Amino acid sequence: MALALDAKETFVSEFDAFVKTLDRGQPDWLAGRRREAIATFRKLGFPTTKHEDWKYTNLAPLLQVPFRPAILGRPERIPQEQLEAYTFGVLKTSLLVFVNGRYARRLSYLRPLPEGVRVASLAEVLRDEPEAVEVALGRRVRIDDNAFAALNAAFLQDGAFVEIPKNTTVEEPIHLLFLSSSRDSPLVSYPRNLILLGPRSRAAVIETYAGWSPDVYLTDAVTEVAVGPASALDHYTMVRESEAGFHMGTMSVDQDRDTSVVCHSISLGGKIARNTVITKFHGEGGSLLLNGLFMTEGTQQADNYTRIDHAAPACTSVELYKGILNDRSRGVFNGNIVVRPGAQKTVARQTNKNLLVSKDAFVDSTPGLEILADDVKCSHASTIGQLDEAAIFYLRTRGIDEEASRHILTYAFIADVVNQVKEAPIRIKLDRLILSRLPRVAGLEETP
Repeated sequence: MALALDAKETFVSEFDAFVKTLDRGQPDWLAGRRREAIATFRKLGFPTTKHEDWKYTNLAPLLQVPFRPAILGRPERIPQEQLEAYTFGVLKTSLLVFVNGRYARRLSYLRPLPEGVRVASLAEVLRDEPEAVEVALGRRVRIDDNAFAALNAAFLQDGAFVEIPKNTTVEEPIHLLFLSSSRDSPLVSYPRNLILLGPRSRAAVIETYAGWSPDVYLTDAVTEVAVGPASALDHYTMVRESEAGFHMGTMSVDQDRDTSVVCHSISLGGKIARNTVITKFHGEGGSLLLNGLFMTEGTQQADNYTRIDHAAPACTSVELYKGILNDRSRGVFNGNIVVRPGAQKTVARQTNKNLLVSKDAFVDSTPGLEILADDVKCSHASTIGQLDEAAIFYLRTRGIDEEASRHILTYAFIADVVNQVKEAPIRIKLDRLILSRLPRVAGLEETP
């Protein structure tokens, strides 16, 4: 508790220094929201294991690090060739690159986009056209119960602004790449993304968060998404932080009537990585797929917190999260589906499956349903287990060695998550990342 209090006061004092660096021309409404957000954070403080949503996550390793806002550090120059590890081969995308939370124009490029589509740095939009984002920015993510979202709102400076006008289809994905580097001292960055789809529009957006070992840093990211009537969005979040990096990500999605949203959440890095996804159906006829995968090793911890709010009738949600945990790593899945009164004809399915490939790995899984309507079809399930030794034996009788047998069965465990990825180059890249992280023989059959 004392550690959390000390860290809170450090971040609050850094806010005063941060405000002094800002352009005096920032809009009054934004300055007011910053003050409200830091006041909220001062009231909340950092969560501890006494908070219900954080009872399985000890933030002490994060709170012990003396982070400084990235804006107060010197800009890092990232060579162009280092981006290749985080792009998708032949996949044609518009690419916006951010280094320590700040837009890197020299590393970014936009391919031809349909008329009216805007893909830009949020900082530039706030400087040149603040009225374009005033109504939408900060309206979808609650900060009164989320300390990291409150910090992001207080230190908000840059990120991506994506706006798709009505009746528009963007054929090529838009890739937002957030790179963190902290060679001199541990830095914290606060990317803020705003994605707006007008009626009857379609788009795909990829968010990649990455860094290099042994850099120690914190990425506190927030993404707000509004999907207009009869629109469709495919969204990918890929967390590939350094083994010493920390990631706290929050995404909030509002769906209007007859919308289709697919959210892929892939977590493959970070000392502690937490992904929060909050969605809400505001109109009937919507569909949602939450498709998640997390792989941990060493002493990593990956948290996944999801909330699906069925506030409108005749909507369908399918949630599938799978985890593979090795060594002494930990995982957390906390999923909540709420079906509100009047949300009749709701169909909701939630599944979390976890594979422990080490005797010392551990996962906490808490699926949840809150049903306040009576004409619904809802289910949830959770499993935690190990590889089937009988299946391993069967493969070995067919001439496949033990390590290869375990690799085959481990990949088969997550194949249905990978197969949900439509874009072939993204799926191929994901395959390669997974195969590179498949665990060696963990010796579960050995006695201590």
